[in-house]
Amino acid sequence: MSMTRTARHRSVRTLFPALCLIFASPVFGAQQPAASSRVMGTVASVSGNTVAVKTDAGATVSVNVPDTARIMRTAPGQKTLTGAAKIAVADIEAGDRVLMVVAGDPPAATVVVVNKQSDIAAKQQQEQADWTRRGVGGLVKSVEATAGTVTITATNRTITIHTTPNTIVRRYAPDSVKFSEAQPSTLAAIQPGDQVTARGDRSADGNNVTAEEIVSGSFRNIAGTVVSIDAGTGSFTVKDLVTKKTVTIKATPDSDLRKLDPQMAQMIALRLKSPASGQSGSVQPGSGNAAAAPGNSAGGGQAWRQNAGAQGGPAGQGARGQGSAAGGGGFARVLERSPEIHVADLHKGDAVMIVATSGSPDSATAIRLVAGVEPMLQASATGSQNMFSSAWSGLGGGSTGDQGGEGTP
Repeated sequence: MSMTRTARHRSVRTLFPALCLIFASPVFGAQQPAASSRVMGTVASVSGNTVAVKTDAGATVSVNVPDTARIMRTAPGQKTLTGAAKIAVADIEAGDRVLMVVAGDPPAATVVVVNKQSDIAAKQQQEQADWTRRGVGGLVKSVEATAGTVTITATNRTITIHTTPNTIVRRYAPDSVKFSEAQPSTLAAIQPGDQVTARGDRSADGNNVTAEEIVSGSFRNIAGTVVSIDAGTGSFTVKDLVTKKTVTIKATPDSDLRKLDPQMAQMIALRLKSPASGQSGSVQPGSGNAAAAPGNSAGGGQAWRQNAGAQGGPAGQGARGQGSAAGGGGFARVLERSPEIHVADLHKGDAVMIVATSGSPDSATAIRLVAGVEPMLQASATGSQNMFSSAWSGLGGGSTGDQGGEGTP
């Protein structure tokens, strides 16, 4: 998922629980008519005093907003009406998020709480920046629910995520690619092998994070070659390099499909082959030899760092040669800069790496795909998949650099 798409999903998840708390307050409870109901969603259009709202359930409802209605503009995420400003129905625009108390047939609003689209966009940017700056993520190594910790592996390092009573824990729906559909969960639901992203404060060495929010999910990591493409249905079939079986992958508008530049793929392959890259532990026996490119390894690493922007990683490891440049963080930034593609752009025989929903043994929905990875898989299939898994930002935060140094999710 692109950063914009991820941020949008995350904001929809966080905005309106706060507004629900506003409506649950005694002040609003006293003002609501006995037969009132609520309409929550995104404004589709405004015509005079009639506001058409596309609800979060997918229906479109037209609501009359009379001059007597109380219309309040609040900041996204605000839990009270402190600082809220009174506005007129003429100030409501398509794209705004609203929560209305309505009564009657046809429905008329008595109270309207508005999150302006511009305010939502600003909050999205702030949240994305925070995930980028303080996000970490990777594959779960172990979980200690009693101690409140989750240990993850992010490419070539191990990170321990610590929770507090205030940590928000969420989990992806079984067959969902939408961050907004992540549901409240617990540490006990997280299992080894799951993908986890967390946002919080890191220790000085970057090996410990005190999380404000954790999002987990059980996903499939597939590396293989394209067998067939059905652009009409947005699906394609891949032969998994590990299981040797074919899997049908469905792409949706939320799927993030990208293709690496050939030169960048070669640079990454060189890093995967080189013990100095910090990836040697992931390389399969016999898959690569550092001596194969004695003079190119350092040069390729330098070019990789420049292209990936590794110096900007949150852990600050790239410039010190600790392997971050070849890790999830640098690779995540490379993916974000790689061009988006569509199913129709794939060809039979293309090598791809995919993060997908758990689905069934023979089918799944793509969350993120990267093509053009033939050199990487030849250098190290295991190392490439570890890097890709750590770099995936779909969970909202990222990996050790994926969101800022990982980050995305």
